[in-house]
Amino acid sequence: MLNNSLLFLAKADSALTSICTSRRRASMAIAIHEVPLSSGSKAMPRIAMGTAAFPWPTTSDTTRDAILHAIKIGYRHFDTASVYSSEEALGEAVAVALRLGLIASRDELFITSKLWVRDAQSHLVLPALQKSLRSLQLEYLDLYLIHFPICAKPEGELMPIDISSVWAAMEECQRMGLTKSIGVSNFSIKKIEKLLSAATIPPVVNQVEVNPLFQQKKLREFCIAKDIQLCAYSPLGARGTEWGQDWVMECEILQQIAKAKGKTLPQICLRWVYEQGDCVIVKSFNEKRLMENLDILDWELNEEERETISRIPQRRGNQALYFISENGPYKSLEEFWDDEI
Repeated sequence: MLNNSLLFLAKADSALTSICTSRRRASMAIAIHEVPLSSGSKAMPRIAMGTAAFPWPTTSDTTRDAILHAIKIGYRHFDTASVYSSEEALGEAVAVALRLGLIASRDELFITSKLWVRDAQSHLVLPALQKSLRSLQLEYLDLYLIHFPICAKPEGELMPIDISSVWAAMEECQRMGLTKSIGVSNFSIKKIEKLLSAATIPPVVNQVEVNPLFQQKKLREFCIAKDIQLCAYSPLGARGTEWGQDWVMECEILQQIAKAKGKTLPQICLRWVYEQGDCVIVKSFNEKRLMENLDILDWELNEEERETISRIPQRRGNQALYFISENGPYKSLEEFWDDEI
């Protein structure tokens, strides 16, 4: 691993001048905007690079190289999780970026990670976060999320999450300075309301599936009212994953808008999510697509296009069927998502 890192460092160093010149030119035209969080901590860049790869895991070198390229072209928000097996690669990329001078300090980056369901017990939250920090080679996270509103024993048995005690442990992690902000992922309105009833520090983010075929209108309105920032994963649907379908990429309405607009279909989806006020997590390790995913900030959809997209029939992609069990706390999709399906 060390030899690979040194080889990569040498290659990156030799190309640094031309890359940084291109980045400076791009930054004059397009900048990634940030959104303030209710915690009052560092603002969150509204475009993030996701590091989950399917099938899990991809090679560490591939992940690291893609992240480092993303840093070079302007990405500053990176989303990971303990279950993604990408924390170590992200940490290595950050270390290399610092050595190369691509960033002056770690503080220039916004790093999000997540508490997995097997660690969703009050006494396991702090050790889980500390383990993630060791993997990332960081002293703190910018945002730490509860990944799903459920708990599992080490052998896989599903259990209800004690949200009051788990959230109290999350709050203590923030007080200790190990994470600047805390939030949730895949939480319905009902589950957020339950959390808020016990919270001293409210969640600043809810990371959920959002795309033109699953627009989350009611959840967004609720989160806006509670000063919770929505962060969208799977903005292009879930093509190629164990639960995904090609619904978004095969949508004729989106294809027609993209053709008329002279944009790619993914750019139409990303721009639509961005115009909702959400943070959007893009996922590609391809250098060309990484750049295309940033090219959504200097144009907008017109009113007719927005109205057309608003009428697209809705369906959830990530149903989280692996958390539905006759012997578990959720026996149906309706129970898990509280009818937000």
